[in-house]
Amino acid sequence: MTKLFGTDGMRGVAGQFPMDYSTVCVLGEALVNLLKQEGLPPKVIIGRDTRKSGKWLEQALFQGVGSKNGEAVSAGIIPTSAVSFLTKMYDFSAGIVISASHNPYQDNGIKIFSSAGMKIPETWEKRLEDGIQRLQRLVEPEIIPFDPEPTLGQKYTEFLLSRFPEGKSKHNIKVVLDCSNGASSAIAPFVFQLLGFEVLSINSSPDGKNINRGCGSLYPEKLAESVVTAKADIGIAYDGDADRAIWVDENGQVLNGDHTLFVQCRFMKEEGCLKSDRVVATTMSNMGLEKALEKLELNLIRTKVGDRFVLEEMIKSGANLGGEQSGHTIFLDDCPTGDGILTSIKMVEAMSIKGMSLSELVKDYRVYPQVHRNVPVSKKEDFSLYPEITHTMEEIENHLGDNGRFNLRYSGTEPLARIMVEGQNQEELEDLANRMAQVLSKHLGA
Repeated sequence: MTKLFGTDGMRGVAGQFPMDYSTVCVLGEALVNLLKQEGLPPKVIIGRDTRKSGKWLEQALFQGVGSKNGEAVSAGIIPTSAVSFLTKMYDFSAGIVISASHNPYQDNGIKIFSSAGMKIPETWEKRLEDGIQRLQRLVEPEIIPFDPEPTLGQKYTEFLLSRFPEGKSKHNIKVVLDCSNGASSAIAPFVFQLLGFEVLSINSSPDGKNINRGCGSLYPEKLAESVVTAKADIGIAYDGDADRAIWVDENGQVLNGDHTLFVQCRFMKEEGCLKSDRVVATTMSNMGLEKALEKLELNLIRTKVGDRFVLEEMIKSGANLGGEQSGHTIFLDDCPTGDGILTSIKMVEAMSIKGMSLSELVKDYRVYPQVHRNVPVSKKEDFSLYPEITHTMEEIENHLGDNGRFNLRYSGTEPLARIMVEGQNQEELEDLANRMAQVLSKHLGA
C-alpha cells in the first residue's frame, strides 16, 4: 500500500488519487470505523479553505462518514487552526481540514485532528491507510445536503478576540493583511477591525482558483509595497489555510517565523509567561536565532521539519512557545496548532505594549546568510544509497564546520529534495548549494 499521509496529512491533485471522490469518501468510512474501534462517538467536524475542489471533497467526506452511521458537522470555510480549536472545544472525536495549505489551487489535501486538537498520531494514519486499502472501490456520489454551522465560526472569532488583553492600547497601529485569497479572507480583517486597528486587506477576494496565486506568505513582495505605500506599521501575510504568518515591517523588510520566535520569547519572558528556558524550532531555523536566544539565557531546541515534531518536543520539554521559520508558530497555552491569525494578534500585542515598531523589536536579531534549493526528484530513496551524495554532504559539512549548518531532506508534501546551507559568506553558500543540487539531480532528478 502506497503511503498516503505525509508530514502534513494527505495531499495531491484534486480529482486524482488519493484526492479523488472515491478515496476521500472511503477515508470518511475508515475514520468512522477507527473512532468506533477506539470507543469514541463517531462525530467529526469538517472545515475547508477556498479551493473550488473543497466543496465536493467535503461532500465525499459527508457521504463516507454518514454511510457508516457517523455524524459530520460542517464549519464551512475556516482556518486550519479553527478546526483544531473547535474539535477540542466541542468534544468532537476528530476534526478534518480540507486544504493543501500553500500549494496552488489545483491541489488539495486532508489533515485530521484528534479530540485534543492535535494532529492524529502516525499509528492512526497507518490504520486509516490500511482501512482505505480494504474499503477502496469506485463510489457513486450521492447528494447529501448540509450547511455550515454558523456558531462554530463565531466561537472561533470570540476566541481570537479574547487573546488581545483588554485595556491595552491598540489604536494608531495600521495593519495590512494579505489573506492569500484563502481561509483568512473573511475572518482576519473582521477580527482586526473589531479589535480597533486600522486595517487594509489585500488578496481577500477568493474565487476558488486564486488561492496562493502570487500572494500570501510565499509571495510577500506586493505586501511589502502596500505597507510602504500605505505608511502602515506592519504587514501580515497568511498562507491558504492561515496556519502560518510572516511579516513586513514598516520599512518594507520581510520577516519570517524565526523573527516571530525571537520577538515572542523575549516579550513572553519579560511578561512572565514563558514557562521554561526552552524554545522549540526546527533544523531550518537560522543560526542567528540560536545566538540571539543565548543572549537572553534561553535554549533553542531543534526538531525535524514539521509542526507535528515541534509540538511533540514542546510537550516533552515543557516549552510553551515553538515554531518554524516558514511561519507556523505554536502558543501552547492557547492552541496546540499553528494559528496565523492568533500569532498576528500576539505580534501587534507586543508592539502595543512595548510601544515599539516592528523593526525596533527585531533589531537585536542578526540573520546569518542562508541559501535554499529545491531539487525535483523522481523518487525519494535514502540518500545513503548513493555514495556521491553522501560524500558531497560530508564535504559540505566539514567545510562549514562550526561556522555554518547544512541540511538536506525530502519535502513531506511535494516531489522535492530541499537543500539548506547556512554560514557567513553568501557567495560561498550559493556555490555549495548548487554543487549539492547538481549531484542530487544526477542521481535522483525528475
